[in-house]
Amino acid sequence: MKDGYRLTKEDFNYIYGKVPRLNVELVIRGDKGVLLTKRTIEPCKGLWHLPGGTVYYGDSFMDTVKRIAKRELDISVKEAEMIGYIEYSEHVKSGYGDPRGLSFLITDYRGEIVPNDESDGYEWFNVLPENMHPHQGEFLLSKNLIEKSTQQIDFKA
Repeated sequence: MKDGYRLTKEDFNYIYGKVPRLNVELVIRGDKGVLLTKRTIEPCKGLWHLPGGTVYYGDSFMDTVKRIAKRELDISVKEAEMIGYIEYSEHVKSGYGDPRGLSFLITDYRGEIVPNDESDGYEWFNVLPENMHPHQGEFLLSKNLIEKSTQQIDFKA
């Protein structure tokens, strides 16, 4: 993104308090399952979630995927494919804005995963963890990217 288009935190909050915010969500699936990080920041602090972030003005989706992967996981994405979208109705109800996430399956990356301070580590999951972000959990289940635990109940947004 061009520096001349960066928003102040106040401008960002003002604008995205009135319109939907476009994000990318990173779905990294490997031999050990789907990579999830545990959030240390709001919204959804303490929940397992897909790494992701805001699409900036002038950035392509692939530029955003690469930027978020580098910032949140310290990896370099080589290949990614959009596989769907996630709408976050619970965020609207709870006052956390109106994010809309385009989900990208990361099919090739380089580097060792090192999460930044927005998460308390990462794990690979084949079965949906109990304390998972509900909208992202629904998405992973609907795409058959992760299995549902027999002890879990259905998510209802």
